[in-house]
Amino acid sequence: MKIFPAIDIKDKKCVRLVKGDFDNKTEYEISPIEQAGKFKDQGFKNLHIVDLDGALTGVTVNLDIIKDIVGKFNLNVEVGGGIRSIDSIIEYIDVGVEKVILGSAAIKDKNFLKEACVKFPDKIALGLDAKDGYLSVSGWKENSNQLTLNYLKEVNDYGVSRLIYTDINRDGMKQSPNFDETSRVADVSNCPVIISGGVSSIDDIKKAKTLRNIEGIIVGKAIYDGDIKLTDLAKELN
Repeated sequence: MKIFPAIDIKDKKCVRLVKGDFDNKTEYEISPIEQAGKFKDQGFKNLHIVDLDGALTGVTVNLDIIKDIVGKFNLNVEVGGGIRSIDSIIEYIDVGVEKVILGSAAIKDKNFLKEACVKFPDKIALGLDAKDGYLSVSGWKENSNQLTLNYLKEVNDYGVSRLIYTDINRDGMKQSPNFDETSRVADVSNCPVIISGGVSSIDDIKKAKTLRNIEGIIVGKAIYDGDIKLTDLAKELN
């Protein structure tokens, strides 16, 4: 199972939000590039990056930082945050990103998701961010009024290569992921699923390894706050 340490970028800094709330964020002294280097040094091969500036503006604000991370460390990087056009997808693929995560734009316009999957086979990941069973969009500020599983069934045959499921109520809370709902999503999904939101301990990693159709898990705030030591997390790579 793949482990994805997370880097959320805002104003060129590493930050973590609580439940996606931009008014409830913690900034960290270390730069995104330095943090990526730390992950590389510990043996991690995969990295989850969110351009929070992009999520707010709809443009690839931090492309230069992400390009540096990919170029310097040869990590398998998945990137999300405000990717709402084919041109933005091309920008990320051109700098060597492994997977481009489509969220709000894909939920609001299923045809955009379908077109992206056709044009960029094996490059498109779908980010489903849910609150109480309903998908949220636009930096989690809007409820789409679409049930997660209903939407997934509609787009299941489009050719998405990876699905990232986040329970917003758990994100940044360090109360363990919503394994039950994630398992329901994984049972329906035609592609492998990444667990996101709420990872609090190594036990969460061990539990994720027992679930069906789970490709990996994203670990964010628990790393930055010291609840999970990178050395301990790296042991789970084997």
